[in-house]
Order: sequence, then structure tokens, then C-alpha cells
Amino acid sequence: MAEIEREAMEYDVVIIGAGPAGLSAAIRIKQKAGDDVSVVVLEKGSEVGAHILSGAILDVSGLNELIPDWQEKDAPIKTAVGTDHFHVFSETGKKTIPHAFMPPLLSNKGCYIVSMGNVCRWMAEQAEAIGVEVFPGFAASELVYGENGEVAGVVAGEFGLNPDGTPGPNYEPGMELRGKYVFFSEGARGSLSQQLIEKFDLAKDADHQKYGLGMKEIWEIDPSKHKLGHVEHSMGWPLDKDAGGGSFIYHLEDNQVYVGFVVHLDYKNPHLFPYGEFQKFKHHPHVAELLKGGRRTAYGARVISGGGVQSLPKMVFPGGALLGCAAGTLNFARLKGNHNAMLSGIAAADAVVEALSAGRSGDELTAYETEVRTGPIYKDIDKVRNVKPLGKKGTLGVMLSGMDMWWASLFGKPLLGTQSHGVSDAAATGKAADYPKLTYPKPDGELSFDRLTNVSFSFTNHAEEQPCHLKLKDPSVPIEKTLPEYDEPAQRYCPAGVYEVVEQKGDDGPKFVINAQNCVHCKTCDIKDPARNIVWTTPQGGEGPNYPNM
Repeated sequence: MAEIEREAMEYDVVIIGAGPAGLSAAIRIKQKAGDDVSVVVLEKGSEVGAHILSGAILDVSGLNELIPDWQEKDAPIKTAVGTDHFHVFSETGKKTIPHAFMPPLLSNKGCYIVSMGNVCRWMAEQAEAIGVEVFPGFAASELVYGENGEVAGVVAGEFGLNPDGTPGPNYEPGMELRGKYVFFSEGARGSLSQQLIEKFDLAKDADHQKYGLGMKEIWEIDPSKHKLGHVEHSMGWPLDKDAGGGSFIYHLEDNQVYVGFVVHLDYKNPHLFPYGEFQKFKHHPHVAELLKGGRRTAYGARVISGGGVQSLPKMVFPGGALLGCAAGTLNFARLKGNHNAMLSGIAAADAVVEALSAGRSGDELTAYETEVRTGPIYKDIDKVRNVKPLGKKGTLGVMLSGMDMWWASLFGKPLLGTQSHGVSDAAATGKAADYPKLTYPKPDGELSFDRLTNVSFSFTNHAEEQPCHLKLKDPSVPIEKTLPEYDEPAQRYCPAGVYEVVEQKGDDGPKFVINAQNCVHCKTCDIKDPARNIVWTTPQGGEGPNYPNM
């Protein structure tokens, strides 16, 4: 195909992703530099917030620094955390750990239960009011490099490709959005961020990044059972000792409850079905009683990063930086990352304004990296650096991680040094023959639901007449390797039913089918595939889930 000619738009700073990190960076730049610095934010969702999925209990420390008068500006942050419980579930009961026994750093005092989608919509309004250009529906699909190999921009807004990748009759080539610096705030496992990490070898001195698959439903429940501001977390059943994870239940306004479940993606048994574990969890007597008589109104899924400080890659490269969860700044133990994403955006903005004021462009913003690794972000996640690696070592490991967090809460540093994560989540997957097959109850349609029904509550949409955005490095691998060796776990680890192994008539054998239109952009397949054969790329802009108030 002939080289595509595209128009170019020039900015001082181009930001990929209208999440808390990207929007914080945009706002801070304008706060400090005003009209002297031009800023554009590109968002692949149909609107800001459409692809934002988070628990979420918001630590407002980042927002306090960015917009101190957020309450006067009517931010959608209304429900303060009140009561706060932590349970260990068995199949039929629970043990509640007294709050006094919990490490102080896990306290939710002073935090708020929020829809981060709505918070980001509000932040976008604040950004636009001070001169930031925000373009939703524009997927950044390709990197643009400068003459010296620095990142100089992205290609965004390409539409109308045929399934084979050739331009269709309504093809639009998109534009090059060029900047003196480009920030990548795509969230965990961002597609362009991964390309940058590989190209510039940013993770060469870091441990493996670790991930969890978070699944979430919004429920409207019986008002008599609703407790505004009530928070519950749990660990234990239905997951066994070989799979880590836990749950959250948050009571917010209008008799709504966020019900979520996280499965750590370093589980070994390839027969495990994370979505099935989530649906089974809702049948625990404690949870079932809460949800009985209510109705599920929304569903979504997204991976979260959990490697901690030992997994942080280098965050700067010539011409740009990784922000927030694109670098892995989430505090996995606290299940909180939005505050650090905001602080990351602020730090990147401060560094870029200083650089532009000095007449620089296209170099490394080392001041940003220094601030992240010496400031409040590092201090926050450093205290929990061993929770993930210790937690996978069974009951003793969980007890040791609790002790380690207590020590860090009291003395500022973990007791047990820095534990290694070992292998990647993909490599942690065991062979099918070595593990028992697992069975899951049939969804009852009241508390539990099949995947495709639930995906309809994510309001996901993809045009089918476009290239599949889920790429196979080798199309033969699923049937020839991962099916016989691992019973093709993509059939189970995907929370949206994207991947199937379909038996064909005659002697043709099984076929690997990708239902890309179901994809909720969680990125699990890009992480957990044991052959590392699946690569997640962006579909056309505006496609994917359309989360209402996740």
C-alpha cells in the first residue's frame, strides 16, 4: 500500500488518554502556562469517561493539589466513606477482621466513593474551560517519530479500513497530532505504551509487571438494605489457595452499590474462569442477601497493574513520558490508583512547563522521573511493595504481608526488603494436564449472568467491517499449541466471551474464533496468553464500551 499522506496539527503537548492522569497533566499545564502552551487530549472512547472503569474509592490527595476548591466547583464527589469492613469468606460464612487489626495504611478514612467516569467527565469540563482541547472518539493508533528517533506525535482518527487493512470506500486517513512532548496516559497495559516500553527498553531494570482482572457491576438494591458510604472488602472464597484476589462492595448514592471482584492474573490453573468466580461470589449468603430483590444495571471489566515499585519501568524517553497506570503507579494493596495518577500528571506537567520555558523539546523529562521516584507516589506504593509477591505464597504469605504493611505503616519502610515477583503472569500459567478441571454453576439470571448478557450491559459496540484489533502473531498457535497444552485458556480468562474454540464438521478439527465486537478493552488477553501470541491494538475511535457511570 502506498504511503499515506496525512495532515498534521502541531501542539506543544499531546496527551493520549482522558483519564485522571492525562487530564491532570492538561489542567496543570494550563494552570501554570496559560495560553503560552497549547495542549490537546485524545480519548479513544466515544466520550470522556466511556472507557473509565474503577472501583472506586478516591483518595482526594491528588485532586486537592490540582483543584483545591473542587467541592465549590461541584465535583461529582459526594459520598464520604463511613463504615469500613474487611471479611475473609468461607463458602457459607465469613470472619470479619476488626478494623484495629488492619494496617493503618489500608484505612479509607477521608476517602470518597465515586464514579471515576463521572469524575473524569467533570475534569474534562475543567480542562476545556481553561483552554485545553479535548477530542473524544480519536484513537491514537500509531506512533510518530522525529528525525533523531524521539517521539514526535501520534496518528489518530483513522477510520474506514477494510477487514484486510486496505482503505475502504469511506476511508479517512486520520491526522498526525505532533507535539514537542507527548504524554501517554492510556491506563494499565496501554497499547502504545507497551510499544514504547519495548522500543526504548524502559523495563530493563524492572521486575515483571503484575496484573489483576477487575470485574464490576452496578446494582440498584432494596433501599432498606442500603447504607450510604458503607464499604466492604473480602478475600477467600470462592478463590482457592492457588489463585489470589478479592472483592469490593461500595454503597453510593441513589440506593446504588458497586459490586466488584478482582482475580490476580498469575493464577496457575488454566481451567480457572475468572468471570465464573465473580458470578459465584454473588451467591455467597452475605452477598446474595444484599442483592436479593435488586437489579444489575451495568457491567464492565478492566485490568489493573499491581507490580509496585519494583515493577516501575523507566517513565521517560526522548520526547515523552508514561503517566499513571501506564507506568504502574497503582497501590495494589489499597486498591487505589487514581490519586497517584493525578499526582503523576501534575509532576509531568511541572516538568514539561519547565522544559518548554527553557526552549527545550524532544528530550527526556528527567525531572518528572525524579519527582515520581522521590515524591508522594513512590512513598505511597513503596510501603506495599511486598504485598503482591508475598500474597501468592498462601496463608503464611498473607500473614507476612500484613506484618510487612504494619511495619511500613509505623516506620515508613517494609520490614522484609524487596521480594521478587518471579515470572510474568503469562509464564505463571500451568499446563492443563497438571491441574483439575473446574466447574461453575449455571447463571440463574437473578444474581448471576452469562457473559454475553452481561456484556450487553457494558453498551459495547464495534463496527464489524474493520480489521480485527486483536492480533495473533501466529494464527496457528491457538489450535496447535495453547489448545493441547493449556486447553486454550482464552476461552475462559476473557471476561467478555471474545474467544471461542469451535468444533467444525468433518475432519477440519477445531477452529479458533475471535468475536472482537464483544471486546470491553480489558487487555487480559494481551497479558495472560501463555504463548504471548495475542496483541491488543486499538479499534476505530469511539468504539468499545460506553460505561455510563463506572
